Amino acid sequence: MEAKAQARYVRVTPLKARRVVDTIRGQRASEAVTVLRFAPQAAAETVRKVVESAIANARVKADQAGEAFDENALVISAAFVDEGPTLKRFRPRAKGSASRILKRTSHITVVVGDDSKVGASSSAAGTKGRTR
Repeated sequence: MEAKAQARYVRVTPLKARRVVDTIRGQRASEAVTVLRFAPQAAAETVRKVVESAIANARVKADQAGEAFDENALVISAAFVDEGPTLKRFRPRAKGSASRILKRTSHITVVVGDDSKVGASSSAAGTKGRTR
């Protein structure tokens, strides 16, 4: 069972958020939450909340379908950061001029799925480019 969670218009630059998301992609969901809890980056807190929300969404979907739910079997099957709208601000500079300040935003998306479904697709992707 797959479940998705999104955080939109987060006031962190996409480049900084991608650094955090790249560390947890493919990990077990419970393990990723622990890693993010102790990560020093400011974006880690927001990404952790999105992962926890995806786990909760998976729990609700399993309850509605009447399936057994095991949080330890969930794996982060997809995690990505898209660029949101940029807020444009101006800062006064010398000689009466002004410079533009770009305050970037992000859309963070995390998809969690069962370990069995993710393992089959990731093993095929791991042999990409190999001839033996």
